[in-house]
Amino acid sequence: MAMKFDAPAGDNLFDKAKVVGKSTPRIDGPLKTTGTAPYAYERHDVVANQAYGYVVGAGIAKGRISSMDVTQARAAPGVLAIITAPATKPVGKGIGNSAPLFGGRDVTHYHQAIACVVAETFEQARAAAGLIKTRYEVGKGGRFDFPRLAPSAPLAKGREGKPDKQTLGDFDAAFAAAPVTIDATYQTADESHSMMEPFATIAAWEGDKLTLWTSNQMIQWAQDSMGKILGIDPKNVRVDSPFIGGGFGGKLFIRADAVLAALAAKDVGRPVKIALQRPLIANNTTHRPATIQRLRIGADRDGKITAIAHENWSGNINGEDGENGTYQTPKLYAGANRLVANYTAALDLPEGNAMRAPGEAPGHMALEVAMDELAEKLGIDPIELRVRNEPDRVPGDPTRKFSDRNLVRCLREGAERFGWNRRNAKPAQVRDGHWLVGMGVSAGYRAAPITKSAARVRLDGEGHVIVETDMTDIGTGSYTILAQTAAETMGVPLERVKVILGDSDLPASSGSGGQWGAASSTAGVYAACVSLRRKIGEKLGFDGDVAMFADGRIRAGERTFALKDAGALSAEDQMEIGDFMKEYDVGTYAGHFCEVGVHAYTGETRIRRMLAVCDGGRILNPLSARSQVIGGMVMGAGATLMEELVVDKRFGFFINHDLAGYEVPVHADIPHQDVVFLDTLDAVISPMKAKGVGELGICGVAGAIANAVYNATGVRVRHYPITLDKLIGQLPPIA
Repeated sequence: MAMKFDAPAGDNLFDKAKVVGKSTPRIDGPLKTTGTAPYAYERHDVVANQAYGYVVGAGIAKGRISSMDVTQARAAPGVLAIITAPATKPVGKGIGNSAPLFGGRDVTHYHQAIACVVAETFEQARAAAGLIKTRYEVGKGGRFDFPRLAPSAPLAKGREGKPDKQTLGDFDAAFAAAPVTIDATYQTADESHSMMEPFATIAAWEGDKLTLWTSNQMIQWAQDSMGKILGIDPKNVRVDSPFIGGGFGGKLFIRADAVLAALAAKDVGRPVKIALQRPLIANNTTHRPATIQRLRIGADRDGKITAIAHENWSGNINGEDGENGTYQTPKLYAGANRLVANYTAALDLPEGNAMRAPGEAPGHMALEVAMDELAEKLGIDPIELRVRNEPDRVPGDPTRKFSDRNLVRCLREGAERFGWNRRNAKPAQVRDGHWLVGMGVSAGYRAAPITKSAARVRLDGEGHVIVETDMTDIGTGSYTILAQTAAETMGVPLERVKVILGDSDLPASSGSGGQWGAASSTAGVYAACVSLRRKIGEKLGFDGDVAMFADGRIRAGERTFALKDAGALSAEDQMEIGDFMKEYDVGTYAGHFCEVGVHAYTGETRIRRMLAVCDGGRILNPLSARSQVIGGMVMGAGATLMEELVVDKRFGFFINHDLAGYEVPVHADIPHQDVVFLDTLDAVISPMKAKGVGELGICGVAGAIANAVYNATGVRVRHYPITLDKLIGQLPPIA
């Protein structure tokens, strides 16, 4: 019977933790730093006789394949097979797929997979792919210009298929009556995941059973999706993904590499490996769709918000759901009269989907700048304005309360640590040689979802604990926090715990993504450990719920046992979340601070220092959590200052579709970053009282940077990225 979390957690063993909550080097670190961690494309040992596949992407964005001549390619050296879309029945769509992954003559977006060449070597496959001659019938009326199409876009489909618009009170009347108002429009760009590890898969068939050694964040979703895509029983699909070199949402769902590797392996009768080449990552897989966001805020002269409206336009190939930039707005600031709406334009561009945090990331890029603009207009410090609008209940749904909320603490403590009192409120006043210097602040909010998660925990008979779950590690430290959870619950040192992840043959976990992974998967491991403790008690004759497990021993009343006395035992369980949580909004909060220098002559922006003060409940491993937040801060810097997929509006593709032309920040771009975690607990989310922090690290960063740029220069840029060309013509005169 599954353990059910159906009431807020009381005092438990994690409140007196010896292992959980302690900074611990990632136990998978030595494998990664020595090049011995087995990533998908490098699984040379799992199956013999691997052939190489090379994917060919469509050269048009909309239309049909009229002919495909593969004669020369088929005769090229080393070629084993060529699979073409015209000759293949379209495969089904898996979970989260909006566009067809393969098959048929229709082309729905640029670089859609239209062929796969299989050869003895990668070089042979690539060379042969260049010999394929494809003719197209180019479709008319391609929809590539999102800003032009946005004004006529219909409301997006929200929950339960209803139009995505929520209102409270009378926004129009309150906004018209407000003595101080802001009405501004912001734009964010299309962005690429640009992860280090490309989408990659090795596929092998044994009879009717398929094994995929792949790079995927959600093992059960992948298993179910491949069954649906190929029209086979998901139980006949095994997915193995123990290490992932960057997911960031792009690897939540099955992509063309897995599908074509499976089809190719079936066709040639031997294992096939495929890694999508860099250009196909931008155009064939997923990206973050661009947004246009309008913020209208009305306040009284004391800064109390009386009306707030956030409207968001985005686009996607399905015309149904784009990038929801409004998620945070119903949660952050008080205001009795409210409007939130999302609109989605149908585009013939590549599919947009989850990336580096949900809509809160681009949403903060607008909302938090609008708050900065309102503060300036009111003549109120930006932190003080936010404090004055701190709500008691969820502003967009006053029937719900917050589980735990410490946003004001984040802002206040951040201000003290960052030296906010040294900020000159008047823009363009601080000089350091040729540099204009400014500070900016932003609040941050990211929801803290949690979902059921299962695990199996075993004793090996020698007092060692083995944790088994299909949970994944996308570089965030899952191996370590699950080991810490098991060590704490079973009372053994960390070095006596082994964690096995990422295999669909193991119990189904929450998977990694959406900031739900840590809280959910550790709760599942805890549930399995509790079941194992009870089994040990049944075997040795004591109550496993009240016995003390510590230092590899068990104390039950006046009796003492060594853990190995229990022999070899195994228990499997899952944590399920009760309905009581619907009463609460469970979120994470941050205060983001940034100082920039903008070159007075060139408009070049340099980040000088950044600080994030975070409220994420119990921090399971402060060392890895800090790394996650720093990573999020760097991602936020990229979105603010550098990153943009440039759309060719004539032919419908992203021009800068490789790492040579797509700019991302690197470590040296930001000399000083600091992260502080508040000592908080959230009893509503799980027995661990931990909410996760991965995506909180990015939500709000862009606003802090943009506000710092304004404070430095007096130039307000509302169209991201904030590149020097948007500043240079408006910089203050140089004395």
